[in-house]
Amino acid sequence: MELPGRLVLLGHPVAHSLSPAFQNAALARADIPLVYEALDVLPESLAEIAGLLRDVGGAGNVTLPHKERFAALCAQLSPIAERVGGVNTFWTEDGALVGDNTDVGGFDAAIHHHFGAPRVDLVVALLGAGGAAAAVLAAVERWAGARARIVSRTAARARTLAGRFSRVATAVTNLHEAVAGAGLVVNATPVGLDDPRMPVEPSWLGADADVFDLAYLRTETPWVLACRARGLRAADGRTMLIEQGALAFERWFGAVPDREAMWEAIR
Repeated sequence: MELPGRLVLLGHPVAHSLSPAFQNAALARADIPLVYEALDVLPESLAEIAGLLRDVGGAGNVTLPHKERFAALCAQLSPIAERVGGVNTFWTEDGALVGDNTDVGGFDAAIHHHFGAPRVDLVVALLGAGGAAAAVLAAVERWAGARARIVSRTAARARTLAGRFSRVATAVTNLHEAVAGAGLVVNATPVGLDDPRMPVEPSWLGADADVFDLAYLRTETPWVLACRARGLRAADGRTMLIEQGALAFERWFGAVPDREAMWEAIR
């Protein structure tokens, strides 16, 4: 199998990302002679950088704020990338960029790992209406009988996203309405990353609610810790991060990476 000419993470900013640490650990364990680099790319430079990567047969990942823009630069999208409307994984095939989205599989794997298989007719409260929330909904619509309530600071965005996933999703107007009776509460916003704020107060959640925070730090997020202190099952986004990265590795190299090596790199 021909190796990518370059392997990168595109985002702005990207200095905080854990992806280079665990991807380089996986590359070393697999004896693949590549280095995974983080590139801080301004939005106005994305098309130029994408063209340069295409020309050298590059591959890699895409993170905020470029996932939707990068999708428009790909000659081909996987069905799941089209469904989500954004690309987080790409490679070059026959001189053209191919975009995929492994966030969906990463989220699904993380939920199964932490909480087991989603129960039938699960009600999901989804906080946020951006690209990460779209990936969550693309997983939720595969779960038997599941439905989601979306709440966002921008009501119009919540309505638009619910319209795209109308079979399983509805937009609601406030947090109380979103979390009432929910069996899974998912934070798909950056709230709590840089300050101690909570996406939603743990006391508002039912005693049997599971909590998943897509955000991650090197230690667990304040919200996860507060929910767990209340007796709820709660997990942050590190498992999703590793799982989406492992799926991306499989796309690039056709081989399963050593997940334990990936975990060791970020612990």
